[in-house]
Amino acid sequence: MVAAKKSEYEASRQKRLEENKKRMEELNLTGLAQSMLSPKPSPMKKVKPRSLKVPLDPSKVRRSNRVADMPPISYKESVHEPAGRIRSYGRHRDLSNRVYASYEAREYARSRAEELRSQLDQDIPSFVKPMLQSHVTGGFWLGLPQHFCRGHLPSRDVIMNLIDEEGQQSEAKYLAQKTGLSGGWRGFAIEHELVDGDAIIFQLTKPTTFKVYIIRVNEHEAS
Repeated sequence: MVAAKKSEYEASRQKRLEENKKRMEELNLTGLAQSMLSPKPSPMKKVKPRSLKVPLDPSKVRRSNRVADMPPISYKESVHEPAGRIRSYGRHRDLSNRVYASYEAREYARSRAEELRSQLDQDIPSFVKPMLQSHVTGGFWLGLPQHFCRGHLPSRDVIMNLIDEEGQQSEAKYLAQKTGLSGGWRGFAIEHELVDGDAIIFQLTKPTTFKVYIIRVNEHEAS
C-alpha cells in the first residue's frame, strides 16, 4: 500500500518537473540563468601611451613680426660697478686684540673735539663723530648724522674727498640713502690708525670734500 502511494507521488513529481522544464525552455529561462551564473569579463580600458615632453628651445620661441628682427632680451641680473675708483687696502687687522676705550677716555676725546670744533669757522658746516669698534674694525661702516646729511650733503651717491690735517687726500663712497661712508673709509681708518674712542671732526669745506681733524683717545692717558 505504501509502495503504491510512493510510486504515484514519484510519477506526479516527475510529471511536474517535465512540465516546468518545458515552460522554462519556451521562455528561454535556462539560457538566461546560465548567463547570470557565469558573467562575462569586463573589457580592459585602453591606456594611451604618454608622450615625452621635449624641452623648449628659447631660441625657437615664436615672436611677433614687430620684434622678430630684434635681439632676444636677457633677464639675467647685471652687476654695475659703483662710480669712481676707490683705493683698496690689502692689510687685515687682528680683531682678536680689540681694545675698548674707557668711558672717561671716550668723553675726554669727545670734549676735546667739540672744543676744537668751536674754534673753527662757524660758517662752514661741521660735526663731531666719536669712533666705535664698528667704525674702525670689522665692518668699517661709518654712519653720519642724518640731519647733517639731509641739510648739507648731496641727495645721490657720490665720492667724498677726505683731507687730513697734513693735507693728504683719500676717497670714500657716500651712500645717500644710508647716510654714511662705505667703500674707501676702511682704507682711511687703517691708514690713520683710528681706534675705538677717537673723536673725528668732519668739516665740509666743499660740497663733496671733508677736512678731517683727529683727536686721539690715548691723549687722555698722556694728560
